[in-house]
Amino acid sequence: MTTAQQAAGSAEAERRAYYDRIRPLNLTPLWESLHALVPREPQTPCVAALWRYDEIRPLLMESADLITAEEAVRRVLVLENPAIPGRSSITQSLYAGLQLIMPGEVAPSHRHVQSALRFIVDGKGAYTTVGGERTTMYPGDFIITPSWAWHDHGNEGIAGASEPVVWLDGLDIPMLRFFDAGFAENDDARMQQVARPEGHSLARFGHNMVPVRHDHVSPTSPIFNYPYARSRDALAQLQRQESPDAWLGHKLRYVNPLTGGSPMPTIATNLQLLPAGFAGRTHRATDGAVYSVVEGHGTAEIGGERFAFGPRDTFVVPSWAPLRLEATAETVLFSFSDRPVQQAMGVLREAFLD
Repeated sequence: MTTAQQAAGSAEAERRAYYDRIRPLNLTPLWESLHALVPREPQTPCVAALWRYDEIRPLLMESADLITAEEAVRRVLVLENPAIPGRSSITQSLYAGLQLIMPGEVAPSHRHVQSALRFIVDGKGAYTTVGGERTTMYPGDFIITPSWAWHDHGNEGIAGASEPVVWLDGLDIPMLRFFDAGFAENDDARMQQVARPEGHSLARFGHNMVPVRHDHVSPTSPIFNYPYARSRDALAQLQRQESPDAWLGHKLRYVNPLTGGSPMPTIATNLQLLPAGFAGRTHRATDGAVYSVVEGHGTAEIGGERFAFGPRDTFVVPSWAPLRLEATAETVLFSFSDRPVQQAMGVLREAFLD
């Protein structure tokens, strides 16, 4: 061993001895972890993944034989990111799960500070009641449960016919867990009393007009159901009038009509149409996103890994992972992410490559 090597070994031993002395005082040297704490670019532990609905649906139906919606409070299969099992998270900041409600069931009323979205995946005729207003759910509808709003779900069917209904839940549970700010409360009643007619909020706020004497103080949109029929028509009109973006196709973001910002303070939501034969260019962003396939078939290339998707499938794109989308048939994708939080913090970054 050379003199230089001996000196280096002695210095290392002195440092380790020093670290051992300061550890009982709950101290640790920043220089040992600086590069991990402040990386040159995002280093998420999450990985890309795809959940095939055709594989999950039979398991959801099986769960209905094991536990009722009322027993479970919410009968949900959580979509866990495979790289962070046990945390009930699909990304570091977001939760996702597939919820099932069978004909005749009621998922009882409760409230929590976590903001939630419902994106209807399969079946029709179920309802959700939020803050005293009920709305019937149809596939492709985007529905909001604001923070601390009473909500319950039920499945009475339509015109005497009922069927199982499945929707994608998206919540900011990991964010609230990080801040240790979670609260929840069960309602005294199993179901809320409906106080307003169905479609009331959409009639008041869904036509680029706002009641003159309305004073809205919530950071969440006053519209809590964005019907798919209207959103899909907007995409179709856009498709007729302009060429698709080379990276995104035809992509629209849902907005709070009072502010023009995201409908939810912590979660952004989008709907995009990829024309048949679309071969997108690669892009990336720091807001890891969850996608639900509404219509069509195609491929998502995420960080170099290819995932073939079809209707009702779900896939996740981790933060800063390069994403390239292709569509073999006309495709519609719903997506959500933590973009509003990153924008508020001034840390959102995206890049359009190729």
